[in-house]
Amino acid sequence: MGTKTVDGAGTGAEAKNDETATEETAVNVTKASDEAGEPETAEASEAAASAEASDELADDEPADGEEALLLDEEPEGPSGVGQGAAAVVSVVLGLVSLTGGWIGTVAAARETLIGQLQTSSTASVAKQVKEVYGDAWQTTALWAGLFALVALITGVAVLARPAFGAPGKAQAPWIKSVAWAGVALGVIGLLLAVLKYSDALLGLPSTS
Repeated sequence: MGTKTVDGAGTGAEAKNDETATEETAVNVTKASDEAGEPETAEASEAAASAEASDELADDEPADGEEALLLDEEPEGPSGVGQGAAAVVSVVLGLVSLTGGWIGTVAAARETLIGQLQTSSTASVAKQVKEVYGDAWQTTALWAGLFALVALITGVAVLARPAFGAPGKAQAPWIKSVAWAGVALGVIGLLLAVLKYSDALLGLPSTS
């Protein structure tokens, strides 16, 4: 009977010791997990912040479909710089045809010199006037007509350019206006040149 009591007491003490050791181990594990959990929590916070920043950047950047749409909306075709320059050139040429240029002046002076060299002093007055002055005036009218014709062709080409360019690309209003001005000056200059060359306008004076 005494032996059994001793054995029972020893067994109970051992059980209590085991329970105490188990509780201490659990406490240590809990403390260790708590201590280890602090850096893990900080790392998790940093990772979450990085993920949020990435999401914001992704929201700011356009998607592939949006980029394609923006590219499609960009204007295509000619910019109109060449057409505007050609329209201005047309106007300048039209003004030259009306006011005269150094080419026409030199050509007229040359024709006057030729008439003086080829006409003898014994020629009739009508012949001298025609050779010295008439031919020079016709030469001036001829060069003016050439400038007017080039101005007219250039202006018409500028106005007709959109028909052969990118479809749906509208021409700037100022280009149309300048081109029409060049066409008008070309028509007026060409008409005056023809009238002068044919002596219908400012013809030679009568020598009779």
